[in-house]
Amino acid sequence: MVLESIVNPFKAEKHPFELFLIGFIYTTVGLFLGLWIFKDHAGLISVFFTTMAALPLFYRTMKYEEKKDIVIKKESKLLKEHMRALLFFILFFLGCTVAYSVWFSVLPIKLSYEIFYPQANTISEINQKVTGLTINAQFNQFLKIFLNNINVMIFSLFFSFVYGSGAIFILSWNASVIGVAVGNFFKTNLAELLSITGVNSFSNYFTVTYLSFFRYAIHGIPEIFAYFVAGLAGGIFSAAIIRRDFAPERIDRVIKDCSVLMLIAVLIVFFAALIEVYVTPCLFFYLKYGTCY
Repeated sequence: MVLESIVNPFKAEKHPFELFLIGFIYTTVGLFLGLWIFKDHAGLISVFFTTMAALPLFYRTMKYEEKKDIVIKKESKLLKEHMRALLFFILFFLGCTVAYSVWFSVLPIKLSYEIFYPQANTISEINQKVTGLTINAQFNQFLKIFLNNINVMIFSLFFSFVYGSGAIFILSWNASVIGVAVGNFFKTNLAELLSITGVNSFSNYFTVTYLSFFRYAIHGIPEIFAYFVAGLAGGIFSAAIIRRDFAPERIDRVIKDCSVLMLIAVLIVFFAALIEVYVTPCLFFYLKYGTCY
């Protein structure tokens, strides 16, 4: 098919930055197809269309990475090879996120909230303020965020194991939620800044853009990276089972590789939760107001 033939795992690993554009294109096509065919549910349908377009690439990538487990014996070298796939996964996700944030920002306010109601509703449910909390409250917030992200990571592992590359749906959904959050933050703060300065200038747009990025990207990118690592582990194990690689030496390598990937994913989720609770609020307020709190 047209979209799935644009790129393959070999090309993606050689030219990973093209995946940012691919993610933007897949998401944009999915969104406008959703508006055309299922207007009342375009925000959710766009996630399905994006997932459908990306599945062939991600499935072939999982099979490609599983073959590396058989050929490469040294774990450090194997992890280095996996990093190539993880890099283009992240760039693809960023392309999807930017597409959602751009279209949420440029579409009329009423239409954008109608389209992305599921995402906006999700954001309203999980959006809790961290600033101004006591030390105990911050620690409780950290535990809550960490455990929630562990759940998402496990879902990524499970979906990839069961569906081969099923984690792409969870990650596409997260891209849509983060994109809408960034777009909403951009719209709200741009209106606030324009009301204060009264000047519609490039500097105002630039200020709000980088604030929007820092507000969500500092901890969001590590979180999504951890989900991709877990999804890669599940996909590799799933591909090994499909290929019937049950020879003791081969299956031991696959299990070892997947275990290392899961350990890395847990560590990344841990540090991402620390950043979200203790670093992002302070840095964001410093960038916006010149003070930590």
